[in-house]
Amino acid sequence: MIAHWCEALGDRNPVYTDPEAAARSVHGGLVAPPTMMQAWVLKGFAMADADAEPEGLQEELHALLSSHGYTGVIATNCDQGYTRYLRPGDRVEAVMTIESVSEEKATAVGTGYFIETRTSFRDQHGEEVGWMTFRVLKFKPGPQQQAAASSDDGAPPPRPGRIRPPLSQDVAWWWERVAQGHIPIQRCSACGTLRHPPRPMCGKCQSMEWDAVDASGRGQLHSWVVLHHPPLPGYELPMRVGLVDLEEGTRLVANLEGVSREDVRIGMPLQAHVEEVDDTGFKAPVFRPVE
Repeated sequence: MIAHWCEALGDRNPVYTDPEAAARSVHGGLVAPPTMMQAWVLKGFAMADADAEPEGLQEELHALLSSHGYTGVIATNCDQGYTRYLRPGDRVEAVMTIESVSEEKATAVGTGYFIETRTSFRDQHGEEVGWMTFRVLKFKPGPQQQAAASSDDGAPPPRPGRIRPPLSQDVAWWWERVAQGHIPIQRCSACGTLRHPPRPMCGKCQSMEWDAVDASGRGQLHSWVVLHHPPLPGYELPMRVGLVDLEEGTRLVANLEGVSREDVRIGMPLQAHVEEVDDTGFKAPVFRPVE
């Protein structure tokens, strides 16, 4: 799983995957990337069972609020801390505490409660190896959302669009270029290294200066999955999603269109296109096979 994680993210730190290099490091052996901490306790396919009984305090609280009409949920922020590196052979468990539930708040999406939980990740000796705080808004849909769900004239509700990407200062420029029909790749102004996804610092020379070049869109399929769950408004499932090696040397994740599941193969040549992916005019890259 460490190898999968590092390959997907392009993390080439040898202390994660090279036993000899890790043995010569300050760690004295292989360690796991700290940001994988939560991955070790996720339930996998069991999370797709909508009829399963709630497990843990957070799921019980969410089920209770849903039964009283607070059916919406929005994640607002997450913080993590790492006490020590995890090593192959460690066994990890998570102990969750509900730290706070706010008074009922009126928000733009409806009235609801902000719930903050703290999860302590512990090893086989019961010692904390890291922690995570997670805050969500559990809300009743407001009048605007309710009106969209059912209109007075009996007309079907408008089809929801896809989830919009968070437009932080690090990535907003990228989506603006995509909306103009381009697929940009961030480039370090100091050493010329290309990188994706966009981030403020070059991982090779640590320069904060950058510009961008437009990708040709040509590439080869590195890996792919078929998304069946969870159902998301604005998305038609099952949906094919590919990890594509662009000819410029970076990778891009996007939908695979124009090819059946039976015909998808690793290494197949693909061409990226910027297309409207829903009825709202939202544009995103999609890959289609090269004819």
